[in-house]
Amino acid sequence: MSSSPDASTIASLISDPSRAAILTALMDGRSHPAGDLAYAANIKPQTASFHLAKMLEANVVSLEKQGRHRYYRIENFEIAKALETLLALSPQPKVNSFKQVTENESLRFARTCYDHLAGKLGVKLMDALVDKRYIIEKSNDILITRHGEIFFESFGIRLDFVRKKRRSFVHKCLDWSERRHHIAGALGHELIERFFELQWIERMEKTRAIRITPAGRTGLNKLLSITL
Repeated sequence: MSSSPDASTIASLISDPSRAAILTALMDGRSHPAGDLAYAANIKPQTASFHLAKMLEANVVSLEKQGRHRYYRIENFEIAKALETLLALSPQPKVNSFKQVTENESLRFARTCYDHLAGKLGVKLMDALVDKRYIIEKSNDILITRHGEIFFESFGIRLDFVRKKRRSFVHKCLDWSERRHHIAGALGHELIERFFELQWIERMEKTRAIRITPAGRTGLNKLLSITL
């Protein structure tokens, strides 16, 4: 009898189309009620509750109760990272309507990947940081240069605080739409939060797509010479 973890348990959970749709909706990094997740997966609320109970039992999602309300989110970053990798390996769905085309283009341009920035904008951010020599790519790692430390601190990100978080400080994450890497980890999270704080980006309703504001286009261009 094998003493290794049983990967088939997680694989069977993700292989179900409805559960996969729920998990993809949760990749925005936020907590959602079962009703919203049922809508995202195009299933009945009772069916969504059944699937969520299965994933809760397997520690794939976590539950937070607020009074009579129950909110679900992905358990941790490691699960989100595994899901993003699977998305990068998965075939693209057939597009059958103008609405799907619009949603797909929005997701490809910019979206949340759990708690950091992904899509075309996320990859451009990574490229700009490398071009400015604020970070250096080394194998699967990202190294912060001295110039980079000065840059991040001046941008309002306290690196000493970020390094103390109980998770990876910074690493690469494979982008499923661009097929290249974007910046992830605690530093990636701090960057997207700073962009939200400055109102350079904003969330779009009922999707993990991100909209860049006019102030964001100007700010990113001045900050990192990113043109969109």
